[in-house]
Amino acid sequence: MEQHYVDALRTDDHPIIKELYTGYRIDFLGFSKRYKLSEEDAIDIYQEAFITLRKHAISGKLYKIESSLKTYLFGIGKHLIYKKLKEYSLKANYTPSLQKEEGFYEEVSVDPEEELTQEQLLLKRYFNLLGKSCQRMLTLSFYRGLTNEEISKLEGYESEAVVRSQKSRCLKTLKDLIKNSKDNG
Repeated sequence: MEQHYVDALRTDDHPIIKELYTGYRIDFLGFSKRYKLSEEDAIDIYQEAFITLRKHAISGKLYKIESSLKTYLFGIGKHLIYKKLKEYSLKANYTPSLQKEEGFYEEVSVDPEEELTQEQLLLKRYFNLLGKSCQRMLTLSFYRGLTNEEISKLEGYESEAVVRSQKSRCLKTLKDLIKNSKDNG
């Protein structure tokens, strides 16, 4: 590791930090193109990687690293790229496309109400009485089959525990609605 650069990052030597930042930026943006990121995302990732590099320099972690500064920076960047690609795939997998292409599929007309059992009709009726957040939570969990971790990331919850708790409350509300309808019916 280039000690003078690590020292510059630690001591806030602006001219050298600027030289490092601009010197590796073009190479990194070129490197990121192979992952088919938008230029905006690539720039954001580079900035985040550079900030992380700087934090590692300040903490003294870079003095123990054997690789070059550029290799280390690109390693951080690559990790952040993979993280971004995972976000892309989560969004892509669970965001339905509403565009219709002519000739892409055959239209079929079916009356869904005829196909449902009594229990399914009851579930549908009371599911629609739940709030939108409960409907979304239960749909992601039981219909789409997402894990609590995936729901947490997709919906921006703090943790899996929050998802578990929310899902439990939603299920209890749904069960209570159905139970009360049977008691009153």
